[in-house]
Amino acid sequence: MESDCRIPMACFRPRALALHALFWGLVSLRVFGASLLSDEKTAATRASDTPCWQLEDFVVTVECSQCSAKLWAACEQTGYVETVNCSKSNREEYKSCRSALMEEVVFWRMEGAVLGLMVLLALVVVGRQRSLDRRASEKVRRQIESI
Repeated sequence: MESDCRIPMACFRPRALALHALFWGLVSLRVFGASLLSDEKTAATRASDTPCWQLEDFVVTVECSQCSAKLWAACEQTGYVETVNCSKSNREEYKSCRSALMEEVVFWRMEGAVLGLMVLLALVVVGRQRSLDRRASEKVRRQIESI
């Protein structure tokens, strides 16, 4: 007689429970430890290391454009940079930005991936439905033959 329980009883053995507790304990320690370390790093940053556009008002002097080779520090995040002039310190610095062209390309790639996944999953559904229909008709055929 089969049990209605979907969880195998092996999962309730003490060794399995201890391994699960150890695994999830290590995962949670890793996650919470990373968040604590990131808080310490942000508190440790000094004002001199912080760009002026994060501390004061600024004016964009050169709009968002693709990086040239000499601006690698500001270009690491997006590959696009804009030049800003800070009002109080009157310093000109480079700020990473997001290009409208880059955003459009990323959007259409995502749309294409979703469309491709939709077609693939639709084919899987059609194939599965045909397989189930074949099984059902075969079962009906066998029942009729046995009469």
